Amino acid sequence: MEGVHDEPIDPFAGDPSDPTNELADLDEVDSDDGDALTTSEREDVLEDLADLEIYQALLTPVGVRGLVIECEDCHEPHYFDWDLLRGNLRHLLDSGRPRVHEPAYDPDPDHYVTWEYARGYADGVHDALAEGEDDSER
Repeated sequence: MEGVHDEPIDPFAGDPSDPTNELADLDEVDSDDGDALTTSEREDVLEDLADLEIYQALLTPVGVRGLVIECEDCHEPHYFDWDLLRGNLRHLLDSGRPRVHEPAYDPDPDHYVTWEYARGYADGVHDALAEGEDDSER
């Protein structure tokens, strides 16, 4: 769909006086240092994207808006809605680097769960469905 973006649009895009132009030059130098993901890292990110789809399908109907991740840099929880997290993972696949991030503005922690919780919830649903299938075969 034209006009819809996974990420915010740069308000300085195309502006020759963009204050970040000097930083872009640094990015070009850094990109020569091999920021590409290894095959194993790519597979991990692709698995995370697949898991994210399952978690969203299972958890959105019960009021969960996304996932909370403990930031390794600032040691604070960061709240990501489903679409933002998906966009961040796709960016990581494309660029080999995570996006710069900031904590969400005033999120309601009751609407976010950890990866571990989401994984456990999905495993529980899977086990319950498998048990239901076993019972129906008897």
